Amino acid sequence: MEIILKKDVQNLGFKDDVVSVKPGYGRNYLIPQGYAQMATPSAKKVLAENLKQKAHKEAKIVSDAKALAETLKAIEIKIAAKAGGEKLFGSITNIDIAEALEKAGQNIDRKFITSGIVKRTGKYTASVRLHRDVIVELPYEIVAEKA
Repeated sequence: MEIILKKDVQNLGFKDDVVSVKPGYGRNYLIPQGYAQMATPSAKKVLAENLKQKAHKEAKIVSDAKALAETLKAIEIKIAAKAGGEKLFGSITNIDIAEALEKAGQNIDRKFITSGIVKRTGKYTASVRLHRDVIVELPYEIVAEKA
């Protein structure tokens, strides 16, 4: 079953992509939740026309995302956390990275940060998706909090 995505769906595709899914997943979840619509020939024509009109705007959005990516690469992120030796009391997640970026002056939504759960001090990298074509590897360091 082919559908057109109305919103980004993780592990499936981005907005305005035409993807093939199993019929039950499309009919019972994606379409009722408002994430997709059926990919009929007329819907595909409308989508093609909309994509032509959005092409110029999309170029500006991509250039803005690339500029933001360059500023993110220049930021050094150090997250202080309570630790006993090298092991943390708790963990560091994408929420903590988003807060550290906000302190540095960049407001990035935590949904677009992929880092995993970190439970030890050291240097790590997180993946930040600014646009479907622009993904930045963001290095960060976790240090033990001084008492």
